[in-house]
Amino acid sequence: MTIPVSLALSAVLAWLMLITASYVKREGWTPEGARLLSSNRDREPTPSVIGARSDRAARNMVENLVLFTALAVAVLFSGETGGRAQIGANVFFAARVVYWPVYVFGFPWLRVAAWGTGVLGMALMATAWL
Repeated sequence: MTIPVSLALSAVLAWLMLITASYVKREGWTPEGARLLSSNRDREPTPSVIGARSDRAARNMVENLVLFTALAVAVLFSGETGGRAQIGANVFFAARVVYWPVYVFGFPWLRVAAWGTGVLGMALMATAWL
């Protein structure tokens, strides 16, 4: 898949993670959670372990998406969109897909490995024009 496609899919993944985290963190399937989701959320209960992990995973995705976007734009402007850059973008996206459930369901070493694989993908992109 191309770098723009990886970038677009990563943005969609980030949005899905944010929406899911909001829903899970506030237990939106319950009547109280549904009320909370439609409120200004001035007073929120302490989230469950899964809800808190979902929120942290989503925030981490947004943080990494900023870096990935900057690299994707730099690579696209450089014209070096094939080879390492394209592989790196695909590795980043695949790693982030794996990262989400691994973090939410509590596999710490796999989470670190998935995160590190995503960073490796960004490193491949960053070195594409060397």
